[in-house]
Formats: sequence, C-alpha cells, structure tokens
Amino acid sequence: MQLQRAFGILLHPTSFPGRWGIGALGREAERFLDWLADAGARWWQVLPLGPTSYGDSPYQSFSAFAGNPYLVDPEMLIEKGWLEQSEAPPPYPTQRVDYGWLYQTRWPLLRRAFAGFRARASAQDKTRLEAFIEAERFWLEDYALFMALKTRFDGKPWNEWSPELRDREPAALARAREELAEEVALYEWIQWLFYLEWGQTKAYAESKGIQIIGDMPIFVAFDSSDVWANPQYFYLEADGNPTVVAGVPPDYFSETGQLWGNPLYRWDVMERDNFAWWIARIRQSLKQCHLVRIDHFRGFEAYWEVPFGRPNAVEGRWVKAPGEKLFAAVRAQLSDAPIIAEDLGVITPEVEALRDGFGFPGMKILQFAFSGEDNAFLPHNYPAHGNVVVYSGTHDNDTTLGWFRTAPEAERAFMRAYLARYGIRCLSEYEVAGALIELAFKSPAKLAIVPLQDVLGLGPEARMNFPGRLGDNWAWRYAEGDLEPGLAAGLRALAEASQRA
Repeated sequence: MQLQRAFGILLHPTSFPGRWGIGALGREAERFLDWLADAGARWWQVLPLGPTSYGDSPYQSFSAFAGNPYLVDPEMLIEKGWLEQSEAPPPYPTQRVDYGWLYQTRWPLLRRAFAGFRARASAQDKTRLEAFIEAERFWLEDYALFMALKTRFDGKPWNEWSPELRDREPAALARAREELAEEVALYEWIQWLFYLEWGQTKAYAESKGIQIIGDMPIFVAFDSSDVWANPQYFYLEADGNPTVVAGVPPDYFSETGQLWGNPLYRWDVMERDNFAWWIARIRQSLKQCHLVRIDHFRGFEAYWEVPFGRPNAVEGRWVKAPGEKLFAAVRAQLSDAPIIAEDLGVITPEVEALRDGFGFPGMKILQFAFSGEDNAFLPHNYPAHGNVVVYSGTHDNDTTLGWFRTAPEAERAFMRAYLARYGIRCLSEYEVAGALIELAFKSPAKLAIVPLQDVLGLGPEARMNFPGRLGDNWAWRYAEGDLEPGLAAGLRALAEASQRA
C-alpha cells in the first residue's frame, strides 16, 4: 500500500468532551471532524473500538467484532424518543473517565432506552435492527449470548460457567437462548446502535475529506466471545484454561518481559480453513475504517510463548508463525488490504521481509529517536520511498512534554541540535511538542500522525496509557473549548508548508 503525503490526529473517541462521563459519537465527533478539516488533516486515528473488559483497555475486548456500548451517544437516544427528554446524566465526579461510575450509571440508562425502543420505535427502525442482526449474525449471535451469559454468571469468565455452557453443548445453548432472549436482544440492539452511529460518523468524516485509521490488536482477550465461540483456534485445556499465553521477552525496558496473558492461536488449525476467522476480522475492521494498524506485527513472523501460570514472561520461547501464508490469503480475498504494521520493539530481518514483502507501511516514533545519528527513528534514516508513518508519540508513550521532562540531558541536547538542522527552534520545554510536530511534518515520511495531547501541549496528566500500570489508564478527555481555531490555523499553515494539507 502506497501512502499519500498527509497528516492526521490520534484521538480515541472516549476522549471527546461532553456531559455523559465519557466521549461518545454524535455531535462531539462531528465538532472534532470539523476542526480536523479546518486544520487540513486527512486522517483521524483511533484505538480499538471494541467493548472493554476488566481494566478498561481497548486492547482487551469482549469481542474482536463488536463495538463499545459506551460510545453510543445518549443524546441520540433522547432525540429518538427512546429516553425521556428530562433524562439527564447523574452528577459526574471528574473530567476524566471514571469507569466504575460509568458501569453503574450507563447500563441502567441503556436498559431504559431499550424499553423505550420496544415501546416507541418506528417500524422503519425495527426493520433496520432486524436487517442488522441478520447481516451480522456470523459474530453477533455468539457475542450477544456470551454477554447475556456473563450477566447471568455475575461477570465471571466463560471457563467458570456451568460445564455444559462452557463447553457449548448444543442443548444447553438452545435453552440459554430461550431463557435469556430479552437479554440477548438488548445486546443485539446496542450493537445496532453502535454501528448505526459509527457509520454516520464515518460518513461525516468522508464528507469532510477525512479518512479513519483503525487499530487491531494481534491477540484477543481470553474472556471474549471469540475464544468461547471458537475454542478450536486456541491452545486450551479441557477446562478452558489456556496452555500457553502471549507476551514479550525481557528487554531493555523490563527485566522480566511483559506477560500479556492472551491465549495463543493454533495457527495450524487456522491454516486448514484458509484463515477464515482472520479474513472475517480484517474485513470487519475495514468496514469500520479506511486503513487499519495491526498491533504487534512482529507476532505474525514469530511470537513469544509463555506457559500458562508463570508469574512473568521470562520462561518463554519464540515460536514461528505463518505470517506469509496468512497475508497471502488476505491478499487473495481482500486484494490490497490497507494495513499499517506496528513494527516496534525487537524487529528482525525476517519481520522486515514480511512487512516489506506485502508493502505494509511501518511506524517511526520520534520520542525514541534521539540516541545517536544511526537511530532508525531519525528522519534522515527513513527509507528512500518514505512509505512509513511517523508519530511524535503513541497512546503508550507519555505526552511529548512529559517525555522531555524525564529524558536524559544527552537526549535533550541531541534533539535540540537535530531540530536545528531543520530550522526548528526549541528553547524551552513548552516548545518541545510543537517542535516534534514540525519535525514530523517536515520529515520524509508520507504520513505524519500526532496525538491531540501534543497539539494541545499537555503534560503527563494527559497521558492515555501507562503500560504495566493497573488502573487510571484510558481516562483522559479534552475539555470544551480546547479545539481553538488558532490551533487549527497553525496546523494548516504547517501542513501547507510541508505539502501535507
């Protein structure tokens, strides 16, 4: 895939402002897209859009196909007449997302709205819901039953359910669908709402000349409808527990590696049916977005396998994965699927060959760049074709201001000297975010993406995620009034000067 020279903003929809405790689709999304268009941007990058589980991470979802119920805009439910006009959010404790509060308040609201839909929806909307359920049955049927059963079993993971439901015995599934029909219908309806609103948001973006970059984790959560409904694709014991799990080995950043805990794929089984599950997953992502970034791309060449139950990722091993066969099958069925490879970490020549062999653009992170002249993240070392995506930082990094405040003095000095080559001044810490944005725009990379936090010049209080820290992640939201016209004008001027508008 060949990128065109352009720029975009990284912002998850949960970070929109608004009165309902978390960012949602609807008017706030449109206001953001209006501002992006004024800035001359052509891309909006989001994080994974699925329903989040314990820990609230968009990278640990109950489904690789479903959408996040929290993104459904309650204002739309009021406008539709399914909630009372007098409905108002309960007092909200903070500007940041409080997921515990949200869980306690949003689900009762959605249940009230579902009752309103049942009582007052138009025949046209009911027909649209039925058509959606039929079109998405290949994943929705299992997902809705999975969520209904989680409610019945007080949120316990699927391998702690009764054995006949854990093991998907047909008679038990049939009884559950009958007994939980109302709850299943609720979860189907919520997914229709999400896809309805996301489709409207995507169409509005297209009307503004903006395309959307989605994000796909390579692995799925253990406690997900994907694993429960497709156990043959994963290394599992008879009781449902995984035999091996995913992670990354010890490295410069962690003496014990990272133990992610996701179940690992049985690639041999997936290959026998020509990777049908993966192709369906990528196809679904490309219905949501125009381009998809696949996280931990190196895992398609080889992945770090850790025996289940280990306390950390030290006792693991590299296992080869059939990435070339997988992407050949994807190309055969989806043509030139627009994919960005998240090729960070320890990348081997074999990973580079897989990425380049299929023409997937890789990623360059400027916060990682300032260790010396031979650093691959420095713009003068980018490949001549420039078919890469440069970021000032990502959702897993501190903001650029926060990074600068903790960077070694040698890195800061090298950064200032390097910026000077491009005619970029950086005399104080409050200029550093703008300086790295300018460097990204002036770089040879075809696509430049910057987190909104860096555009706003915010510090570590606006960090989206701190890997390895439990709690208080994924909570940042910008405030009403932050998207000033002057910021958009400044970005547009920089984009025009660097041929990215």
